[in-house]
Amino acid sequence: MSVILVTGGAGYIGSHVVRQLSEAGHEVVVYDNLSTGSADALVHGERLVVGDLADQDNIRAVLKETGAKSVLHFAAAIIAPESVTLPLKYYSNNTRNTLNLLQACVEHGVERFIFSSTAAVYGIPEGGAASEESRTAPINPYGTSKLMSEWMLRDAAFAHGFSYVALRYFNVAGADPQARMGQRTPEATHLIKVACQAALGARDGVSIFGTDYDTPDGTGIRDYIHIEDLASAHLAALSYLERGGASDVINVGYGKGSSVREVIKVVKDVSGVDFKVNEAPRRPGDPDSLIAVADKICTVLGWTPSYNDLHTIVADAWRWEQKLWQSR
Repeated sequence: MSVILVTGGAGYIGSHVVRQLSEAGHEVVVYDNLSTGSADALVHGERLVVGDLADQDNIRAVLKETGAKSVLHFAAAIIAPESVTLPLKYYSNNTRNTLNLLQACVEHGVERFIFSSTAAVYGIPEGGAASEESRTAPINPYGTSKLMSEWMLRDAAFAHGFSYVALRYFNVAGADPQARMGQRTPEATHLIKVACQAALGARDGVSIFGTDYDTPDGTGIRDYIHIEDLASAHLAALSYLERGGASDVINVGYGKGSSVREVIKVVKDVSGVDFKVNEAPRRPGDPDSLIAVADKICTVLGWTPSYNDLHTIVADAWRWEQKLWQSR
């Protein structure tokens, strides 16, 4: 079994995937600059190379030394509102660094590449649901930087004969059910994490950005997926490519949505805390609804979710936030 290289493997999503890969018996090398990740998230003692994808010589040396034939690429900046004010950071960190990585992969004979993409490539889909065939029309540099990376990946794979899966995530949430790892980002913007922090008293409250959407309760609806199910989708994608599967782009979601008010209610129920909720104006570009059409991942990858329940997602996130709060 050859080495698997995971970029950004010490981050929120990457660390869960790394853990599952290790538990499945794979040898994993993590390449991460630790700007948002943490070595503490590598719970099985996976080898960590501290480095940046802007350093082409370093990533080339790692690929040469490890002989990795499979690469999972998570390293990226991911805050959509920030990308509007700092677009060049996103084109540099996301698009250019993906180019650097792809060049090194081609040079060193990587055969399989799994890319961490996003539903932000769809922008505001018609009808509030997006399938893989939906029009890609990102509304911020974050989504654009990821879509540009998908294009580069598609063209490089065609020209150089390797295979890939680009996984387009919807709203990732939750934590390892054993609370070994979760989202550590101090200024995170994810609703479930923010609401859990409010319940702990780490924030003054939660803001609902927009209460006049065309939804049953007036607040935005999103497709929340448990981090453990998202991670398992990567292992399913890797297995698919190892079996000779064709390159593809696949949504990762549950195909159902929850509103902001519904999420807040569940966090209050799970935590037992009635924290403050503020109503604020809409943020530019937020769609009324963004839900995955998620049939393809089941039929093509044979993936079946195990944590498809909002209460479970919140309960695991709450357990992790309590652990972080107690260890501060």
